[in-house]
Amino acid sequence: MRENASLHDYHTFGIEVSTRFLEEVHTTDEFLKVYRDSRYDDLPKLILGGGSNVLFTHDFPGLVIVNRLEGIQVLEEDERAVRLKVASGEIWHHLVLHCVENGWGGIENLSLIPGTVGAAPMQNIGAYGVEIKEVLESVEYLSLEDFRTYTLRNEACEFGYRESIFKHTLKDKAFIISIILRLEKKGHVLKMNYGDIREVLEKNQVNDPGIKDISQAVISIRQSKLPDPKELGNAGSFFKNPEVEPEVVESLLRKYPLMPNYPMPSGKIKVPAGWLIEQSGWKGKRVGNTGSHARQALVLVNYGGAKAEEVKDLAYTIIEDVESKFGIRLSPEVNFI
Repeated sequence: MRENASLHDYHTFGIEVSTRFLEEVHTTDEFLKVYRDSRYDDLPKLILGGGSNVLFTHDFPGLVIVNRLEGIQVLEEDERAVRLKVASGEIWHHLVLHCVENGWGGIENLSLIPGTVGAAPMQNIGAYGVEIKEVLESVEYLSLEDFRTYTLRNEACEFGYRESIFKHTLKDKAFIISIILRLEKKGHVLKMNYGDIREVLEKNQVNDPGIKDISQAVISIRQSKLPDPKELGNAGSFFKNPEVEPEVVESLLRKYPLMPNYPMPSGKIKVPAGWLIEQSGWKGKRVGNTGSHARQALVLVNYGGAKAEEVKDLAYTIIEDVESKFGIRLSPEVNFI
């Protein structure tokens, strides 16, 4: 246990904030012991993984529990597929690389996404045409109400675009222990028509791509567009890509015929938030110690010494500007704490 601990190194935005108490846990038993410690009974508690999707708006007045649960276990394997149980504190990208090296397909398009495995089902992480819900069988979690362990099957997780039951019904009521994934060894269909994947493969003269080629292409694309949090504080995509009604898009296309848009299974149409922000004049624009990144408008960055209020104010200024120009209101993907 550490008292009055800095959180600078525990979240990727690099905001100078502290917490009254901080504990790191490596097992479920350790977590239970810390969470139920009578010293913290009257204090707010926050469970933190990689800290890649949070913006601390002030010093945290309670206990921060850092999840360090580790382990990748093969539950079942045959010639076609493998089932993995993965602890929630594992680094997501480390898991992806492990699977790629073993020839297990399904999450290669999710390479280099920051954060831990526990955040993956919570956010229903996705990138380059793939979401984790496509390969996830179940989530094991500890109830913070009765301290019993439960397992939720995929269909019970209420997955949506960057949504799950853990952000609604079970918000602040569950500690994710592990997930089970089913990945393919044979017959896996590569997804390479989203973003610049195919273009990168052609540039590298990869004519017969495999899982590893897709992963390397995604890593290359992300590194070319997204700033490294170790060099420039950020939380990745700050806003969700809005999904709007078809008639709204039809109206906008008359004025902006080159506006990218992607029909969704729900019947709505996704419009890239980065494009909306860029068209509103914010890409690369700096305001004080923060700003929209020059290579990816969707990413708000800390140029050094930024205060949380600066980032928050910039975010809501961008939201208002985009709404006044396009009639579409952006929603933050980052959690304000």
